Amino acid sequence: MRDHLRAGVAIFNDGHYHAAHDAWEDRWLDLEAGNDDERLLHGLIQYSAAVSHARKRNWGGAVGLAESAGMYLSGLPADYRGLQLDSVRSFLTGLAADPELIERQPPVRLEHEGTVPTLSDLDVGPTTIAAVVLAEEFGYETGPIEQARAYARRDLEAGADDSQFITLLFDFVREDEHRGIVFQRLKEHVGRRQAREKDVEGLF
Repeated sequence: MRDHLRAGVAIFNDGHYHAAHDAWEDRWLDLEAGNDDERLLHGLIQYSAAVSHARKRNWGGAVGLAESAGMYLSGLPADYRGLQLDSVRSFLTGLAADPELIERQPPVRLEHEGTVPTLSDLDVGPTTIAAVVLAEEFGYETGPIEQARAYARRDLEAGADDSQFITLLFDFVREDEHRGIVFQRLKEHVGRRQAREKDVEGLF
């Protein structure tokens, strides 16, 4: 839950409002409807959607989603799961009343565990989630990213602290200007690892 929550928060705070919901949705779909975690993620998903609609000047969609997001987040503690919700709820109330607010005021950035995390602040777990989300958002093949994530996990479990896959996933998430180059390097590393594994399998 924490990794998905924090990944989505950082993606949102970096201005990728539409993409943020994918990090939350992957976890949200596994939750029982109506419990507090489900309501939190459902509300955040609709918050990101409300912002996206408002930025496209779809005022009706923005109002409906802002109202719905506010309902899902209502009643939750102000610092539920380390996320400061009062400022989010206030912004949603304002957006529902006047969706053109988005043109005068940026959406409230999300504070989590005492900070306002961005993609450059994430540790390994949330970074691996964000990498897949951003690959989908920017039109990269997700297969190599998902395979790199699997290799990174194996390297961590084996005690490796110098995994090239971890480094490349961090770079893919953090380096906007060089993301395409990083992706090509990551894809090449995945291909080489797969080839080595195939060679070993061939021995037996």
